[in-house]
Amino acid sequence: MEVGTMPYSWPQDTDFIQWELDVSDRNCPFCGRMMYICDHRYRRFHTLEGPVELVCKLNHCPDRGCPGHSHTKSPELEITIAPPQWAIGWDVFCWIGQRRCSRHWSIAQIQADLWDDFQIRLSHDALGKYVQRYQVMLAARQQDPEALRRQYQNVDEIILTIDGLQPEKGHETLYVVRELTQKRVWFAEALISATADEVRRLIAKAKEWAASLGKPVVLWLSDCQDAFVTGIAAEFPGVPHRYCDNHFLRDVAKPVLEADSHAKVQMRRKVRGLRKIEQAVFKEQNAAAAVSVVAADPKITQAETAAPAPAAVAEVETDSASAVVLDYCAAVRGILNDDQGGPLHPPGLRMAEALVEVRDSLQRNLDEKKGGPQKSNSAVWPAASTEDWTKSGPSKRRSANTSRTSRK
Repeated sequence: MEVGTMPYSWPQDTDFIQWELDVSDRNCPFCGRMMYICDHRYRRFHTLEGPVELVCKLNHCPDRGCPGHSHTKSPELEITIAPPQWAIGWDVFCWIGQRRCSRHWSIAQIQADLWDDFQIRLSHDALGKYVQRYQVMLAARQQDPEALRRQYQNVDEIILTIDGLQPEKGHETLYVVRELTQKRVWFAEALISATADEVRRLIAKAKEWAASLGKPVVLWLSDCQDAFVTGIAAEFPGVPHRYCDNHFLRDVAKPVLEADSHAKVQMRRKVRGLRKIEQAVFKEQNAAAAVSVVAADPKITQAETAAPAPAAVAEVETDSASAVVLDYCAAVRGILNDDQGGPLHPPGLRMAEALVEVRDSLQRNLDEKKGGPQKSNSAVWPAASTEDWTKSGPSKRRSANTSRTSRK
């Protein structure tokens, strides 16, 4: 679907909520007479409450000699509900923008969640254009001079920071200037070549913004690249320029982060076989579905039960044990793919702690199944310790404990 250019195809069985809108001020702007309803305009769009069919009552002046007779007036509230020619309302538009800009969701994630939670089906192209329009509106709002003055009305001093971000590999770096007292992004610009002159131009632009607000800049923060150092010194002489805390800690903790990264690799090598476990569970569920189909209709042949229909599989009640196994697999996969963290919260350490929690949870389930708390069986589960994180060559010999566990 093309936003604003191609019509949206609605399924025939769509159940619409009907809203009616009329003109608030029905006085003719030319002669002052009361306007009459001359026509109706129907439009359909998605909202978070469901599909809506909006009926707009169009008004015009009844006097044929008045210029207002040839001009129809639309309800004033229509634009506050949905923009013209859009297939979504403002509520869906803001929901998409918030997930994209605040939570950094991908288009595929937004598309799936819209369908799962609200049964709103939009194409990748349409979502991409809605996101682009949201970003344009957000940028315009961020640079509104009147809004900026109101926000900084009670601020005495300004602290600025500049940093380069690379959203995806191979793309140009996005340089962002932020103000820290109000935690506001002032502006951002993608630079193909981050030369000293280009960086200084951005710093000069920040100087113009500060001058327009009439507020002094008392501090600059950055990762102290050469272009930042020379540019800030030239445009803001005498203003202190400090090393960003996050970059400082990251540089200091670089040896620790390298060891932490090696630990993640070692743990991922040890935690394997999730896909095989899931495939085994799905195979058992399909077999159970086939058995239930045969029980329901003995005339069905064995060949027909080899590949049960999806509807039959869905009707089979999911085994609670199988659901628990799949939940554990999903949890472990999420732990292994989690790269969030930083110098103070290394991701490898967080991964080890989470895997220990999963191991303890599995052990509690085993103890419960055996009839109560048992003697600690820590020998069966290899402990996660820093010894496993030391850099060493891969060993082909399997321990006795691991072999015993696999046979179980």
